[in-house]
Amino acid sequence: MAAQHRQHEHSDDPARSSAVTFQISAISIYNRDGRIRTVPLRPGRMNIITGDSRLGKSALLNIVDYCLASDDYVIKGAILRNFVHVFAITLVKGQQQLFVARPAPADKAATTTTMCVVSQAHGAQPPALDALTFTTPLDIAKGLLSDFAGIDHTLRIPAVRSAKPIPPSVRHAMFLCLQKQNEVANEDLLFHGQNEDFHRTALRAMLPYFLGAIDPERALREHQLRMLRRQLTEMESILAAARITGTASGQARALLTEAIEAGLLPMPPTGRQLTAQEVVAGLRRAAFTRSVEAGTQGLEDPLTALTESRRQLRQAHARIRARISNLKQAARENDEFLDQAAQHQARLATLGLLPDPGDVELPHARHCPVCGGAAPDAGRIAEVITEDLVRLNAELTSIGSSTPDINAMIAEEQNHLADLRTALAGNQDEIDVLTAGRRVAATQEDPLRQAALVQGRISLYLETFVRHEQVPQVVDRREDIVAQITALEEQLGSAVQDDRLSSFISLVSAKIKDKAVMLELDHCEDPIRLDPRALTIVADTPRRPMRLSDIGGGENAMGYHVATMLSLHEWFSEQSRPVPRFLFLDQPSQVYYPEDAQDGTPVTDRAALLNLYETIQRTVDALQSDFQVIVMEHADLDDEPFRSAVQARWRRSNGDALVPREWITEEVPEEPGR
Repeated sequence: MAAQHRQHEHSDDPARSSAVTFQISAISIYNRDGRIRTVPLRPGRMNIITGDSRLGKSALLNIVDYCLASDDYVIKGAILRNFVHVFAITLVKGQQQLFVARPAPADKAATTTTMCVVSQAHGAQPPALDALTFTTPLDIAKGLLSDFAGIDHTLRIPAVRSAKPIPPSVRHAMFLCLQKQNEVANEDLLFHGQNEDFHRTALRAMLPYFLGAIDPERALREHQLRMLRRQLTEMESILAAARITGTASGQARALLTEAIEAGLLPMPPTGRQLTAQEVVAGLRRAAFTRSVEAGTQGLEDPLTALTESRRQLRQAHARIRARISNLKQAARENDEFLDQAAQHQARLATLGLLPDPGDVELPHARHCPVCGGAAPDAGRIAEVITEDLVRLNAELTSIGSSTPDINAMIAEEQNHLADLRTALAGNQDEIDVLTAGRRVAATQEDPLRQAALVQGRISLYLETFVRHEQVPQVVDRREDIVAQITALEEQLGSAVQDDRLSSFISLVSAKIKDKAVMLELDHCEDPIRLDPRALTIVADTPRRPMRLSDIGGGENAMGYHVATMLSLHEWFSEQSRPVPRFLFLDQPSQVYYPEDAQDGTPVTDRAALLNLYETIQRTVDALQSDFQVIVMEHADLDDEPFRSAVQARWRRSNGDALVPREWITEEVPEEPGR
């Protein structure tokens, strides 16, 4: 038990005096009697807790996760849940120290929503239980911890499929600091919590931020641009619906035709189409009339007229589509020609061969148009070359100026096409309603009963129409939205942020490859890269790209996990990024044990496991106290650097464990797992 009372080393190390984020100096638990069990950890060092299974090693990671404002109660195990009352961690940042405690949920509560977060003098021990006050709400505690980590949680980072940008927090940093036992050698996921959909979305958004590739102002503008484009699409849909109700709907016109056929209204004047207001006014008259007029005997069948109108609309629709296709083809050909011609024009202009359009006179025929020197025998050849050069310049100018006109014509034809689609929809509505009305009317021989049925249908329509009429009118804001989109696009310019992310990922990937070589992993001779979208490692082999899941093998999966996390933390430290400077690895040696291994079983490849710890130690040493690795292990090697890194050995043989034996006042069933 001497390890748990060991003094924290390097507490006055000047390398950490200007730290930008925190490490962990202790993990503590309290029982209900107020007794404290503390596991000390050394900042800036590799720390190994080794021991038998089911003695609390894996719980250390969960305690840190819980005390760093997890939404859930992530503590597992009957002993911890039954006999531990409060969980706590001590965080250090240079000469600053923060004590964070969180109680276990009371009774049947799912979790707790208050915490204790207090500043301490550097090196102070955990306070007594009765000195703890749990009054800090979870969200406030998350903000305080984010501040202590150096994270500016007032920023907003856009995320895919999220209407609102996300504020970065210490919770997002945990994706990069924790590797649970079922994650550290998992070939299907690379980061902590990646198996959850909403975690993957947040991780894709936050990884560029933590790497330093995001300019917060630019990110906000990009989010605004996405929202404006979405608004523009929604506005188009709303206006399309408004166009349908702006002109009388097909249903209203069909009902008006039925009213005329039933003798409720006289024939309207011919020669023009009734407006929406006139149609509705006619329907209101028909709904309340008590006389039945002669109807439409002897007049043209309205259904036949509607069918003919539909045929004409479809023909017009086909003509406009063909015209749009031709205009787009012309625009493409213009663009292709301009691209080619502009290259030639640039070459000629560089040589000074293109005459200035403002020149009144062309070069004299007795001078060479290429070099300008005297050429008394050039004659007509020089004149032809010069005229061709002038004509080429003029044609480029003429074709370039015609492209905006073509685009304007395309936009105009597309508006006509939208109007025709609206008219076709209304025409179909008229045909459907009129056909349905006639089927009903055919069952009624009495004209008065037919008229009454039509009036009932009209009344139902008018009730619906009144409700729609009370909705505020749509204001066309497309021009304003397009102007805002254009302004933002100009401000954003080229994809500088994407270039920065690609560059930073490339540099981190080079670090991962170096460590893959040290660990002698499969495909370490191929280019290795971190994929920030797929959230995995990819080996670019001559045959095809191979993701981590394709590479296969537990040792490869574990090795690439460790190589990736070490490389990312190297980058975070070198670039002073606000990611807590610790990495938890829960039993990386599991890949070196037989599947049916029991306590005391030797590892299958001792040299490979030792090489793993040598690689970790090299990274810790290179970062000069700015990085801490905490490993929970089943293995126990007597070689360096493993031996010197061991902070505690929890064995059944020595009675040591996370929860002291005297705290356990009743028997609990054993649980599987290491």
